[in-house]
Amino acid sequence: MGTEHTSTAGLWAGVDVGTQSLRVLLVDDHGTVVGHGAGRLDSHRSGPVHEQEPEQWWQVLGRASREALAAAERIRPRAAELVRGLAICGTSGTFLLAEDSTGPAKALTPALMYDDGRAADGWTGLGQPSWPLAKLAWLAEHGSAPVRAGLAAGRVRLEHCPDHLASRLVGHPVAADWSHALKTGYDPAAQAWPEGPEVPSGVLPEVVRPGTLLGRVGAAGAEHTGFAAGTPVRAGMTDGCAAQIAAGALVPGSWNAVLGTTLVLKGVTEDRLDDPAGAVYSHRHPDHGWLPGGASSVGAGLLDLRFPAADRDRRDAAAARFEPAGGIVYPLTGRGERFPFVRPDAEAFETGVFTDDDDRYAAVLQAVGYVEKLAYAHMRRLGARADGPYYITGGGTRSRYWCQLRADILGHELVLPASAEPAFGMAVLAAAGDGPLVTAAGRMVRPRTVVTPRSDATARFTDAYAKFLDALVERDWIDAALADYAKDVPLVGASGGAA
Repeated sequence: MGTEHTSTAGLWAGVDVGTQSLRVLLVDDHGTVVGHGAGRLDSHRSGPVHEQEPEQWWQVLGRASREALAAAERIRPRAAELVRGLAICGTSGTFLLAEDSTGPAKALTPALMYDDGRAADGWTGLGQPSWPLAKLAWLAEHGSAPVRAGLAAGRVRLEHCPDHLASRLVGHPVAADWSHALKTGYDPAAQAWPEGPEVPSGVLPEVVRPGTLLGRVGAAGAEHTGFAAGTPVRAGMTDGCAAQIAAGALVPGSWNAVLGTTLVLKGVTEDRLDDPAGAVYSHRHPDHGWLPGGASSVGAGLLDLRFPAADRDRRDAAAARFEPAGGIVYPLTGRGERFPFVRPDAEAFETGVFTDDDDRYAAVLQAVGYVEKLAYAHMRRLGARADGPYYITGGGTRSRYWCQLRADILGHELVLPASAEPAFGMAVLAAAGDGPLVTAAGRMVRPRTVVTPRSDATARFTDAYAKFLDALVERDWIDAALADYAKDVPLVGASGGAA
């Protein structure tokens, strides 16, 4: 049974719903993690389709929450009563359709994942093809009969992953935060949804600032998770923004790169960046200013596909013999690229001659670093400051060699935060609530390690990076002007402006 909530100060809960797992952290006011729980999530891929089951999110949330609370109990007795708020993040662009009712959400569709490509052909003018509006239009034409009828009659509701879980926790529909709503077409500057015949009436939710109180854990939510009934549930942000909060990259010039299955880059600017190519999108900062960024489709996911069950430590040691690698790869896990350029038809490629699989493994690690470096150049070309500090988070940081390699390629110090998980960022956001996020982060976020580029290592990769850029130009994925700018631009100093 869930317990009744008391006003005693103490803990903050953060929930992160990822591609492969769901995690719950309990954190105190000084940023110390006192409890954690996790569970595996499955997803289904079939051609361009990539889906998860919302019911699995809910079941894993219940188990992971109770695991985190049990761990915290060993340090803080009656931990559930000390949780003063929670917030949830999810993968940006993941959504489902649910019945539009006054009670807890009932999913009508599986969750369409952030990289689901079913709307890649023919759905233009609705953002990138993997973004929700394009897939919403696809569902209106190709979805099941109940879904099509519900959309036509305005009886269904679009819910992002955190919206769905928050609804089930509090027992009624909740507003979306402006972070998760961004890729669904919400204009954070005008603070309004788009209008037009391609958007079914009534399907889009109300939108609020991250940190806004959405409701309080109800009896059913308490029974399922162990959190106290009455615990505040606050609007979250996307996983990329959550990791950015966890890193502490919340002032202009600072950036956070999340390397997991894919690579996500997030920074801070005073003014909103304008990217005509559409590769960069800007979340609104909960305090002030903007959080520009982009989500690439490259990352550690290709290592799992190309080198399953590999001994990563041995591979890393072997990769150090190939600096640079014998060839160039573009390490996509599927079809299409979203950032630092938009090419729905892009597919993984390799050129050159590789000595063996260790050489090819090294090429994948280096290619992610090259994409990261190109991403920073693209941001600077749009007018952003990129002088740092640079924070790095995500599962890819478990490889010490990969962290060093990325610092070498970038020619810039990289800071690993003490608690780098998106769930930690959501605990910080829950602690901030309606107040300044920077203040809560200043109290709770701490650095752990600084990785410094090795002497002369950056120059070692200069020619290979140039060849990488040239390979993108040859495929017409980027233009020659961006490639030339990326070859020449330093990453420190004031913004470079357009080339």
